[in-house]
Amino acid sequence: MNQHIKTLPVSVLDLVAISEGQTAKDALEDMVSLAQHVEKLGYRRFWLSEHHNSPTLASSATSILISKVLDHTESIQVGSGGVMLPNHTPLVVAEQFGTLETMHPGRVNLGLGRAPGTDMQTAHALRRTTQETAYVFPQDVVELQNYLKPIEHQGMVHAYPGVGTEVPIFILGSSTSSAQLAARLGLPYAFAAHFAPQQLKQAIQIYRSQFQPSEYLAEPYVIVCVNVVAAETNEEAERLATSSQMFYLNVVRGTKNLLQPPVDTMDGKWSLYEENVARSMSQYTFMGDRDTISGQLRSFAEEVQFDELMAVSYIYDQEKRKRSFEILKESVDQL
Repeated sequence: MNQHIKTLPVSVLDLVAISEGQTAKDALEDMVSLAQHVEKLGYRRFWLSEHHNSPTLASSATSILISKVLDHTESIQVGSGGVMLPNHTPLVVAEQFGTLETMHPGRVNLGLGRAPGTDMQTAHALRRTTQETAYVFPQDVVELQNYLKPIEHQGMVHAYPGVGTEVPIFILGSSTSSAQLAARLGLPYAFAAHFAPQQLKQAIQIYRSQFQPSEYLAEPYVIVCVNVVAAETNEEAERLATSSQMFYLNVVRGTKNLLQPPVDTMDGKWSLYEENVARSMSQYTFMGDRDTISGQLRSFAEEVQFDELMAVSYIYDQEKRKRSFEILKESVDQL
């Protein structure tokens, strides 16, 4: 890491998972409550994902959710983790985030991803084109950047509001190709190690070695997103983590169960194959009490060169989820 770990900024990614027994409205209320809570704790950012055609997640209209959180917080940076750019035209994204920045100056982040965040049929319904939009992602990013620049740097089509707002852009990724793009454009890079850990170290090495300083960023900046399940004891954390394990089992099976309450054991819940795949996806999971989390953080920082930690937490009970983020912050502060 470029800085002493004690000064490590910590942030939150929220997929707005709907828990069993909840409605989507309940999940959105929990989203706002969590953002307010982590703001008081001193977290730097609160990012919201974009997923479609999923009854288990309430994060499809990402820019609207960002606006809601901005309206109910005061200082925390709020943004997208991310907007899946192949689903949208750059002009529309520039208009939406230019509007957010106009309403809340200096508090908006725009994280951009290459994946559709859904199945191919839904992606087609979103963009209504046969064009392979993921392949033009680099050009779309540059086009979006231009819409947010001062008017003298633009062409005939303008994003109003958006012109001159220069909303900070982050490239999201889970592969080396996104790392190369972020490096070439001189933009900060956020890696999704919470579900795609395999290329984490290689991607960061490529990003740092190929980084080209830009008008946006003088030096490389890496955010790594990981899973966190923190509790008062290691035993409680292990039990709470079964909700997260069932969430990833959902992904492995392609099922659409809401976030489940924790169970005493996962024995009988998954096959050996399903367990191995789910654990592989969630390899970077920090789990335990404050001291255990601190030790895991220290080891991780020795392995991986990053500048900011972002955490996602699939914990069924909202109060325990809030406490998990408290313990994570305490763990960082005690290093």
